[in-house]
Amino acid sequence: MHIDPTPEQFAAFKSLDREQPLNMLNLVKLNDTAKYKDGRGGTGADAYKAYGTESGPIFAGVGGEIIWRGDPKSMLIGPSDETWDVAFIARYPSLNAFLAMVMDPAYQAIVFHRQAAVADSRLIPHHELEGTANFG
Repeated sequence: MHIDPTPEQFAAFKSLDREQPLNMLNLVKLNDTAKYKDGRGGTGADAYKAYGTESGPIFAGVGGEIIWRGDPKSMLIGPSDETWDVAFIARYPSLNAFLAMVMDPAYQAIVFHRQAAVADSRLIPHHELEGTANFG
């Protein structure tokens, strides 16, 4: 399961262009029951909602915005056992803005909600391409 990046993944991510706008595709599978280290109860959805509520001002403070949100329905191409509960694209003004968010002590103090909520995830950073009206 993939909840946080490995040190190698994070190092590769930090080597990308830090000034270009960054779109982060988020695919999230939630735990049925939140896995808080302190044993508190609730569902994964409850914990993810708490994460969103508490991280929202920090995200907005670095200039982040949600530009697309979807409700995954099925897997058309890909492993049939890979399903997602939440899908969205978060836009950041730059990779530096994303790093500022995740390094913010206020963010670090609440990220435990995400860790308790998430069973598996994919975060895929993108830079936009010119002429994106066609597939090729």
